[in-house]
Amino acid sequence: MKIKNQRDLENKIMDLYLRHQNQSESMKWNFYEYMPWEKGQSFTKLPYDSSQNTLPKELIVAIETSMLTELNLPWYTTFLTKMFTGTLEPLQNFVRTWVSEEDQHASALETYLILTRNADPNELTKVKKEIMTTGWDSILSDPFASMVYTSLQELGTVVFYRNIAKYAENYDLDLTKILLRIAKDESSHYVFYNQVVDAHLELNPDLITHVWPVIRNFKMPGGSLKDFDERMKAIQKVGYGSEEYVNQVLDVLIKRWKITKLEPKTLEGKKAKENILKYVEKLKRINAKLKKRN
Repeated sequence: MKIKNQRDLENKIMDLYLRHQNQSESMKWNFYEYMPWEKGQSFTKLPYDSSQNTLPKELIVAIETSMLTELNLPWYTTFLTKMFTGTLEPLQNFVRTWVSEEDQHASALETYLILTRNADPNELTKVKKEIMTTGWDSILSDPFASMVYTSLQELGTVVFYRNIAKYAENYDLDLTKILLRIAKDESSHYVFYNQVVDAHLELNPDLITHVWPVIRNFKMPGGSLKDFDERMKAIQKVGYGSEEYVNQVLDVLIKRWKITKLEPKTLEGKKAKENILKYVEKLKRINAKLKKRN
């Protein structure tokens, strides 16, 4: 469908939302079905000890960090609800659908960690409280920029879960299945957001001025954790770091949004396009240098 005017844009977004609704109906699942319940033991009878861990430290850190990021759902929901108030109805409805689908992820990851004794339940409770009391603040100022951000974030999460799932194959296939199932949800969310952004850019290429600041300042929501940088060093070992972000997220979206072919009319739009392409090339050079050192 060629987007020529605002009515076409509205119809396209409604079509994308209905398509997502139909897909989510066919993808319903319950995290209880994926848990290795037979591995569970009473912490009263057998207190936790780190020697009981069955996964390497870096993999535990990756799962725990993802769980904590997903745990901030109330903060993200509040932000998105306020941001999309007064916008197209399908966008407001999608936030509600998204919440119901995301809710399972943190529960699945936390239950797995506790059930398999790959986390100290007392320490996990402390860090959960820390991230929930810290909350989440966003610098995003308009609905379109928010959708650009969520496109980057959702695709980054898809890549993260898929890569970590592959690493987990060497240690626990139950965990691999859980991660791949979560990735399936995240993928459907990414598809919706990225196609909505694509439709907006097709109608108005100068909206790229909103894309550039989001790409330049992008950080995953888990950045509110005080030890986030240390956690990311560990996570890089299991398959998600700067190289994966640039090659499997940024590059993919730049191609998906046809940024190299986009023709903004304003000077600001043309400069934003130039900045994005230069920035990605700069990141690739930095990653190449770091790879040579290692």
